[in-house]
Amino acid sequence: MHEPLYWDDAYPIALKIRRFFPRIELTSASAHELRTLVLQLEGFADDPTMGHPERLEDIQREWLDLT
Repeated sequence: MHEPLYWDDAYPIALKIRRFFPRIELTSASAHELRTLVLQLEGFADDPTMGHPERLEDIQREWLDLT
């Protein structure tokens, strides 16, 4: 069983996006595209409407740190 993911879990979300969507370039992804990717992740258990721009930026920053 997977640990649930929440919007505040920027680093684990970035890891999963990199693993499951390796061709995605988050530096050019829109907020809508990034939110859609997060919502598709297995184990995502948070309120979909809580994906505010600041949280999406945190995920992008963590994703960049992985490169």
